[in-house]
This record gives sequence, C-alpha cells and structure tokens, in this order.
Amino acid sequence: MKWILPLLLFASVNLNCQNLKPKEPVLHYLIREPKIKSGKPPVIILMHGIRSNERDLFSFADLLPAQFLVVSARAPYSLGNDGYAWYHADFSTDTPVINAEEAEKSRAVVIQFINELKAVHPFDETKVYLCGFSQGAIMSYSVGLTHPELVKGIAVMSGRVLEEVKPKVVKNKVLKKLSVFISHGINDNVIKVQNARNAKTYLESLGISPTYKEYTEVHSINNDMLTDLVNWLSKK
Repeated sequence: MKWILPLLLFASVNLNCQNLKPKEPVLHYLIREPKIKSGKPPVIILMHGIRSNERDLFSFADLLPAQFLVVSARAPYSLGNDGYAWYHADFSTDTPVINAEEAEKSRAVVIQFINELKAVHPFDETKVYLCGFSQGAIMSYSVGLTHPELVKGIAVMSGRVLEEVKPKVVKNKVLKKLSVFISHGINDNVIKVQNARNAKTYLESLGISPTYKEYTEVHSINNDMLTDLVNWLSKK
C-alpha cells in the first residue's frame, strides 16, 4: 500500500504533461520554415481557390521572402477529387450565389487556425499576413476586415469583398493600419475586374489605402503578379 500514492502522483503528472501538448490546428496545412532564422518570424498564410488544395499556392512558397514562415492551408469543405472549398458556390449565373453560412463558418475557422497555429509554430503575432487567390482572396478580406487586430496585412489575388461580410467590418484606428495588396486580371471571367475596383473604392472609404495592380490576365496568377506580391511583402 505504501507505493499507491507515489504511483498516483506520477500518473497525475503524466496526464498533466499530456494536457500541455499543443493542440493541432483545425486546418490541414503545409509549411516552409523561414530561410533566415529568428525567434519569432513574420508569417504568411496562403489560402487557395475553390476546387484546389493547399499544394496549389505552396508551389511558389520558396519565392516568398526568406524571413517569412510560410503556411499553406487547406479549405475545410471537400468537393471530391482532392479539391476543397471555403464555401460552396453556384457559378451558373453572372453573379455567383454563395453559401453564406459556410463562408461565415470558414471565416471563424481561419481565425481559430491563426490562434492555434502559433502554439505549434511560434511567430510574431504583430506580423501576420494572409494571402489568397479567388475564394482564398475573399477569405483574406473577410478575416482581415473583421479582425484587423489579428492581421497586419492581406494580399488579395483575384478576389472580392462579400456583401455579407460588410456589416461585420470593424471601423476603427486599427483597421486603418491594415496593409492591403490587390492584384486582378482585367480579362478575368470568373470574378470580374470590377469587383477589385469596387473593393478598392470600399477600402478607401474605410480609410485604407491599398496597393492596387491590374494585369492583362484571366483568372490566374502570372509571373508579374508574383513579382509584385513578393516586392510588397519585402517592404513589410
């Protein structure tokens, strides 16, 4: 009987240690460690478009500034054939019809992901950047404009601001400090360039001065877009 108490105490300590283990982030992701090591690096979180996956934007991870921790996240909704979405959308009409409930859930999931990620991969919480293409760009707007205290900057490639998100946008001094890079192809037939122009006007009405670029491009990312993105990030 004299050994029971020590064994129980030992078991209790083990259980407590297990509870201290960082929780795996809610989204599956790929990671490129900073090439220039630092205690807490800046981080950029890449978010792909509909019917794609985390490997898509990660293909240019090595082109991004060396001091950044680069994370490429997989959207939560599976569409089959290794394709995922941040929300379901119907493109059968000129104006896409979205599943607003899923879009809102994904907005919350990305915020959760940022908070959980830092427990596994420590980074500078004052230097968090989101970069997305298409639906991922839309999510970058949705998170950055509603939680600018979590995000220093967003890079929006071929995206738009959801009308459903505008009532949730915070209008304060923190928001006005949000850095924004917008790139869009004038021949984009999926998300028309007018959406980018409207977003620029909307951001300016909030006191944000985005870096805005248009290209002779369709709904894709070309070398000029990547070069301008890297230059924008390098200045940060």
